[in-house]
Amino acid sequence: MTRKEQKTAIISGGARGIGRCLRGYKVFILDIDGAELEHTTKVHLEKYFDAQRLNYAICNLRDPEEIRKKVDEAAKFLHGKIDVLVNNGGIASPKWRDGKTMEDGETMAEWQAYVETNLTGPFAVSQACIPYMKVEGADHSIDHDSDSDAGPCIIHIGSFRAHQSDPNQEGYASTKAGMLGLMHSMAISLQPQSIRVNLVAPGRIKVAHESKEGDEKGTSWASLNGANDVEDHPTNRAGRPKDIADAVEYLVNAGFVTGQEIIVDGGATKKK
Repeated sequence: MTRKEQKTAIISGGARGIGRCLRGYKVFILDIDGAELEHTTKVHLEKYFDAQRLNYAICNLRDPEEIRKKVDEAAKFLHGKIDVLVNNGGIASPKWRDGKTMEDGETMAEWQAYVETNLTGPFAVSQACIPYMKVEGADHSIDHDSDSDAGPCIIHIGSFRAHQSDPNQEGYASTKAGMLGLMHSMAISLQPQSIRVNLVAPGRIKVAHESKEGDEKGTSWASLNGANDVEDHPTNRAGRPKDIADAVEYLVNAGFVTGQEIIVDGGATKKK
């Protein structure tokens, strides 16, 4: 087997969108959407599921106790070792519902949901995974080239909205900015366990085709791009889920990179 096939990974929020494109290892997916999980694992990725290279569990990222139970379940499927954790799960809608602004008192419940899902969730999943990721004797001296293996890593999926916001995105932007602080703090704290921690910050990524409905309708990524996607990006297009998967793949194998953010936004944050 190749080195990639020997690695194991947990992906939260892996049932659709960006999460559905992060694959290649022996993978366990956590998601709250049961219908999307069933479709992704047993239809879209059927050959991996049948080969026992893929499994899943429904998991509420707002429930730390449930997270621990589901991570333990995942670890059993992954033979007691987790090489990669991708914290992709979260509330994807960037604005308050129904056109509300933060002046509306009803947004407080939504704020709490953003914090518990987008920020506490990644912390809790990471916490539960650490016992299965840490490297024993990680502080030994480097004697051979082989000692510089990339090792285990945690990758948070943030957002360019941590740096550049549209109106009425306080809940989303604040929690994605909070993930930056979580990421660089974890990178320092987990040095003794030799676990690297980084973050990928997607920009405008078209993901509707990576879903049960997209598969059933035959939706293509190209059909989702509009004139504004060309105008708003120096790359002359919106992002693909694969663009994020490529950044994650780089960080998985970049053994000298930790505590870093990679913004994958087609240059949108650099354009006036």
